[in-house]
Amino acid sequence: MFGRGVISATYGWALERAGHHVEFYVRPGRATAYGNAIDLDLLDARRRPWGKRVTERWPVRYRESLEPDHDFDLIVLSVQHYGFPEAAAFLGPRVGGATVLVFNNLWVEPLTATEHLPADQVAWGFPGAGGGFGDDGVLHGALLPVVFFGTFDRPPTEREQAVRQVFRDAGFRLQENSDFRGWLSIHFVQNAGLHTQSLKLGSLSKLTPGNVREAILATRELLPLVEARGVDLRRHRSELLPFTAPVWLAAPAMAWLFRHFPPMRLVMEAHANPEELRAVCRDTLAEARRLGVEVPRLEAAEPYFTAEK
Repeated sequence: MFGRGVISATYGWALERAGHHVEFYVRPGRATAYGNAIDLDLLDARRRPWGKRVTERWPVRYRESLEPDHDFDLIVLSVQHYGFPEAAAFLGPRVGGATVLVFNNLWVEPLTATEHLPADQVAWGFPGAGGGFGDDGVLHGALLPVVFFGTFDRPPTEREQAVRQVFRDAGFRLQENSDFRGWLSIHFVQNAGLHTQSLKLGSLSKLTPGNVREAILATRELLPLVEARGVDLRRHRSELLPFTAPVWLAAPAMAWLFRHFPPMRLVMEAHANPEELRAVCRDTLAEARRLGVEVPRLEAAEPYFTAEK
């Protein structure tokens, strides 16, 4: 697992429980600072819709160097989207024979983002988990049953199929999309639409049905931006349904999900990195201005993601 973030730790725990040897690459000096265990408070929803509570002190292994002759089969790369270029450039000459699972939110062109990685060793996915490390150092989060995988208009390679099987064997359901470039762009603007409200309120957990309505409308205004980037929205009707359905129906349903579905509620309450939310909005607005797409609701929220914190 590249780094010791929320996604790396959550899935590292799940994959180790499935029988895999898991190590975390961290920057020099971090291993001592982190200690030899991660305190977990997770809601694991892989087998129960409402989740099974997991609280434990999980012993982990760190490494502070990564040489090209390592024998890892899989490297999971999941960092904040603005930190991805540095991580990919560092990892490029150190991949060895491993497959790199890009498990990441991205707004730049995917093939540009991974230009430092060997193309035939890259697999594309996206996590169904979230949360944050609290002030007490405990990882509070939820592990949802679905993991997203995709390709760019071709069947998965044998290497990519092997990665998918790792997650199936760990109890996850897989959702596949053959236009993963488009999927990533849509997911990014959905986040931007949501965060026009969460940043205004100061927390993801404070969203009301009225806020969710505004988030849906903000996301709708961003869909032409996705089209301007060359994405065919007709290929993504199912994931867009919450944002294209009648708002009087979608807003209360999504608000109920955020507040009353325990795994989702925990993700909203535990998220602990507002800078990522601000960066998503900033980057989306910059692209809209570059392409000349009007996004009035995102522009109106600009003070909440450009002010110094």
